Amino acid sequence: MSTSIQETKKDKLFKVLVFLFLTAALVIVLYPLIYIISASISNPSAVNSGEMWLLPKDITLEGYRLIFQNNDIWRGYFNTIFYTILGTLINLAVTIPAAYALSRKDFAGRNLLMGMFVLTMFFSGGLIPTYLVVKSLGLIDTIWAMVLPNAAAVWNIVIARVFFQTSIPKGLEEAAIIDGASNFKLFTKIILPLSAPIIAVMALFYGVGHWNGYFNALIYLSDKDMYPLQLVLREILVLQEMASQNTNISGSMAEAMHSKQQLAAIVKYGVMIVSSLPVIIVYPFLQRYFVKGVLIGSLKG
Repeated sequence: MSTSIQETKKDKLFKVLVFLFLTAALVIVLYPLIYIISASISNPSAVNSGEMWLLPKDITLEGYRLIFQNNDIWRGYFNTIFYTILGTLINLAVTIPAAYALSRKDFAGRNLLMGMFVLTMFFSGGLIPTYLVVKSLGLIDTIWAMVLPNAAAVWNIVIARVFFQTSIPKGLEEAAIIDGASNFKLFTKIILPLSAPIIAVMALFYGVGHWNGYFNALIYLSDKDMYPLQLVLREILVLQEMASQNTNISGSMAEAMHSKQQLAAIVKYGVMIVSSLPVIIVYPFLQRYFVKGVLIGSLKG
């Protein structure tokens, strides 16, 4: 006697609709990725004219050759890696201890401090006061302007605080204190080894933010040797836009501008691929921690 549940017409219709929806979502997500990859190895004339709309056309690796030969791009790449590593370490050094301290019930005034932290999520001094503070500290055109103004994010502190409140057994802390462990030893020897998931989540959050960040560099840096990769890419895009706007120029100047536009179009898509690779490579290893961290933040505040 078969015990399988027979599907009704509504169930079958629902499955078909779900399949169609997921297929459409997959196409929407994959198309821009495939387009960028194809455009990075296609003839720029075919890309600009619209002849290449999905698969590569007149395949060429000239764009990647120019990328690997461009010192500005490599310098920006190195700067971005350096800012990301240093900034993430500073973020973790500030966020994890602050979150743990605010999670301790024996910490006097923790609710008041947490309220003050949360208040900054809704009200801030704004760009001009922040710039004046950074300038008065002598951080303009230094690496510290890229990592110190965003040393901690309140939302990430809240998520880490919830993790410490819900995932670290209180009995373990009490047993360590009874054995004579100081607060510093308790934090370094017991709490941190048990906090690998939230540390990985915070590192991913902050790391992606630093890797994609460009606003601080745009405001605080004027030395092009310190530009991150994102500002180098911005200059390439601005160059292409300027070239496309000067279509009425005649003669050799017009040909030069058109050549620069072609060059910018080739390099633009290639840099997008090259700049995205580190995050794409790292993310699968941290995905399970990422999902767990999001669920932690949704439990309670």
